[in-house]
Amino acid sequence: MVEILRFEQVGYSYDGEREALKQVDVTIHQGEKVALLGNNGAGKSTFFLCANGILKPQKGKVYLEGKEIHWDKQEITELRQKIGLVFQEADSQLIAGTVESEVSFGPMNLKISEDDVRERVEDALGNMGLKTLRKRAPHYLSGGEKKRVSIADVLAMRPRMLLMDEPASSLDPFNCGMLKENLDKLSGQGMGLVIATHDIDFAWEWAERILIFHDGVIEADGQPEEIFARKELLERCRLKKPLLFQVGQIYGVKPIPRTIEELKSGMEKERVD
Repeated sequence: MVEILRFEQVGYSYDGEREALKQVDVTIHQGEKVALLGNNGAGKSTFFLCANGILKPQKGKVYLEGKEIHWDKQEITELRQKIGLVFQEADSQLIAGTVESEVSFGPMNLKISEDDVRERVEDALGNMGLKTLRKRAPHYLSGGEKKRVSIADVLAMRPRMLLMDEPASSLDPFNCGMLKENLDKLSGQGMGLVIATHDIDFAWEWAERILIFHDGVIEADGQPEEIFARKELLERCRLKKPLLFQVGQIYGVKPIPRTIEELKSGMEKERVD
């Protein structure tokens, strides 16, 4: 697997006393679908801000594509281009008068040709299903549409990895389903995806890998099936098992279903057997 981002013993404190991150070791690879879980204050947001270069770690080392970041201006610019960050509140990222101008804002500041800007914008709009909305004002779009615009903003910068803070929050089921489809498309194109979420059911259905943050430390890193089977870990980190995981365990469905369709198929198989 191709390495994109690596933390080695990374630590950060906002006040010099309580550490928001403590000796964090983690590597994220190309095309991975990773969910970050943990209660408020566990360190997820600080991890994102350090990964994107908004915050400079006070301890440890950060590597981008195998090369250590020394935090000079050029390296920070490259880090922010290759590790895109989408905030929870889409409105905080939207500044332009139309969707098209919004998505073109970042690439235009890269000092690339107009043709390259246009190509990046078209690709980003296409990936997020926004071409029919290109002339609309972002602030008058629905919540789900705004979220897609904020993701397109970052995609136009051609990142290697996308960090997203609660992307499915406040979305209705239709837009949540569309978001999952778009994320799967991006993962299939080789982009690393890391999502911080409190939605355990979303993480169970979508993620291939789970990182659990607790008190600034990564308490667990593994496949969802292994993570959610660890009762003591979940209790210590104040997390619950996903609903489908619980149902699958109760009815003995194997493998444990990730979706309603898989649950129905598994239960029908159990009846036949």
